[in-house]
Formats: sequence, structure tokens, C-alpha cells
Amino acid sequence: MKKNKKEHNSETECEQMAENCENCENCENCENLTEETETVAEKNDKELETLKADNAKLKDDCLRAYAELENTKKRCAAETEKISKYAVSSFAKEILSVADNLHRALAAAEELDGCDCQQLKKGVELTESELSKVLAKFGVSKMEPMGKVFDPAFHQVVQEVEDKSKPAGTVVAELQTGYMINDRILREAMVVVSR
Repeated sequence: MKKNKKEHNSETECEQMAENCENCENCENCENLTEETETVAEKNDKELETLKADNAKLKDDCLRAYAELENTKKRCAAETEKISKYAVSSFAKEILSVADNLHRALAAAEELDGCDCQQLKKGVELTESELSKVLAKFGVSKMEPMGKVFDPAFHQVVQEVEDKSKPAGTVVAELQTGYMINDRILREAMVVVSR
């Protein structure tokens, strides 16, 4: 009578059983062992495939998360640059009225020929110059619309005049100076155009 391998305790009995099984043609122990081996192998193959699929999914998720992180970094950097570039916009817009008043003061001083106010005029010119330098330091610059073709993105038409010497739509006078901050419009120029 053959004994099951699980019941054997010594190595010699196992060796004897292995020798006996080598001589048999289809014993019950060999069939069970073969079936168990095939079941374990199939189970291992399925687990391996599941692990490979899980690994591929995790790798894909990791790559997507990394790409999203990089995109977020780029968006944040662009937003930070934009904020720092245009942070002074509201302040600069308010200070433009000071620049306008200085310009008007200079224009009024030009009209006073009989008055000895050269020192005052020079002081206002220096103040206007200093203000222009400070504005330029923060990216604020004057528009130069004179003689250019009217562009509704940069100019606001206040009046149209007959002028046969210039093509229609040409800026012939500037009533209020327009300003840019970096590459954006801070204030449109108020202009007179020909028709």
C-alpha cells in the first residue's frame, strides 16, 4: 500500500516514495501533485498578470500626475510673472493725471511770454522728466499716435476734422496722451482724426 507524501516524516521514506513513483505509471499521488502544480502555476500566472496590469496603471497615473504638476508649475510661474509685471497698473493709472497736470502747466508757461517765470518752468520740466523716468522704470510709456493711422485698440476718437493733406483716419492732434504698461494699454489716447 502506498502512503501519501504528507504522512512521511523522514527523508528516506520520501526518497523511497519518489523512487516508487518513478516506477509507477499514473498513481494517485502523482496526479494530485500534477494538478496542484498546474493550479499553483495558473494562479501565479494570473497574479503576475494582475500585478503587471496594476504596475502599468500606477506608472501611467504617476506620469500623468507628474505632467499635471509640471503644467501647474508653468501656469503658476506665468501667472506670477503677469502679476508682478502689471501690479502697478492701478497706481500708474491714477498717477497719469499728475503727469497730465504737469504737461498742462508747461503749456500754460509757454503762453506767458511777458512773465518772468523761467525758473518755475524749468522746475516743472524737471518734475515732469523725473516722473517720466519713474513711470518708465515700471514699464509705463507714452504712446506716440501723431501721424499714425487711427487704431481703435489704442486710440479714442474725440473729433474728426477735414484735412485734405492727410489720408482719412490719420491722427492729426492728440488731446490726451495715451500710455502703455509693458505690452498692455493703460489708457487710450484721445485723438482728433482726419476724414
